[in-house]
Amino acid sequence: MKWTNDRADNVEDRRGSGGGGMLVGGGLGTLIIAAIIFFLGGDPSSVLSGGLENSAPTEQRQLTKEELQIKEFVRMLSFENNETWTKIFSENGLQYEKPKIVLFENVTQSGCGTAQSSMGPFYCPADQTVYMDMSFFGELQSKFGAKATEFTVAYVMAHEIGHHIQTLLGTTQKVDQQRRSGQYSEGEMNKISVATELQADFFAGVWAKQTNNREHFLEPGDIESAMEAAAAVGDDNIQKRSTGYVNQEAFTHGSSQQRVEWFTKGYDTGDIREGNTFEQLLK
Repeated sequence: MKWTNDRADNVEDRRGSGGGGMLVGGGLGTLIIAAIIFFLGGDPSSVLSGGLENSAPTEQRQLTKEELQIKEFVRMLSFENNETWTKIFSENGLQYEKPKIVLFENVTQSGCGTAQSSMGPFYCPADQTVYMDMSFFGELQSKFGAKATEFTVAYVMAHEIGHHIQTLLGTTQKVDQQRRSGQYSEGEMNKISVATELQADFFAGVWAKQTNNREHFLEPGDIESAMEAAAAVGDDNIQKRSTGYVNQEAFTHGSSQQRVEWFTKGYDTGDIREGNTFEQLLK
């Protein structure tokens, strides 16, 4: 993808600042549960505490040239997300509020509790912040079979900002109310979670389309790399790689096919009004 000359001022880089050590232990199932709690605004510490250990605190250090370049890239992506969503919200009579982006390594504190790198990038609605440990993209390639490119990073970040869009629109709050009501079974809440995640994929596609219309930043292969990443983090792919079998009732993010389908729909239409995944999936 082509870089633009724009940079946002809402990116905080905590890498190299020292602090708590890496949290280790816990299985993939635990991390998925913790990620759901994170998304819903809760504190996953009670889930993560079992089987987790603190290593020695990390020391302060200077960021490398490559790390500084990554920060500039994330600042650019943040700016382009803010520009696109400000325009979309304005066109629909709404006011956009930009999220904060935090880069960290190993472990940091968030408004949703302790964040660790093994959870991957996530959005915390409590402080309206996207948290990203960039080591995730190496794992995406080594563990889940997706080649990590610049636009892979762009897709993942746009997906997390998609959750911010849901918070601004009140969707996150409605899902949280449904969870707290106790009226829904675990299976029903899983389906609601899938609809939530697929809508974030749809929003990522809308962002890619509208930003490219403005900046012409896409290059051959970019959209394909996003779809490859979306497929890699599908529930079926993750389950098959981690357990050897697929349990559709336990899906919380959607299958590989669904994730590609909704990202593609967002990109093809470029219209936020076409992304009612809840109506489509919860009939």
